[in-house]
Amino acid sequence: MAEVKDNPEQSQYEIYVDGSKVGLMSYQIRGDTVTTPHTEIHPKYGGQGLGQQLVKEALDHIRDTGMFVRPTCPFVRDFIDNTPEYQEMVKQAER
Repeated sequence: MAEVKDNPEQSQYEIYVDGSKVGLMSYQIRGDTVTTPHTEIHPKYGGQGLGQQLVKEALDHIRDTGMFVRPTCPFVRDFIDNTPEYQEMVKQAER
């Protein structure tokens, strides 16, 4: 079972499997927008859907705060483009 946690001191969401950090999604906050420049999953854990779980749970948390997302990481951009429920989190001018 994987668990996603926000680590604001490191400006990243982290995903853990059996207590070990196996991936992260970094972020930067400016005003009402969270920019997501990088996402990575340890190669040993690739192909298990952990990247999607990480991005989904991070976006859910960001949405709960009422902030917008600027997805500069291609993985996050693709996730949002393919998941209509998150598209409103990107400002109209950046879609």
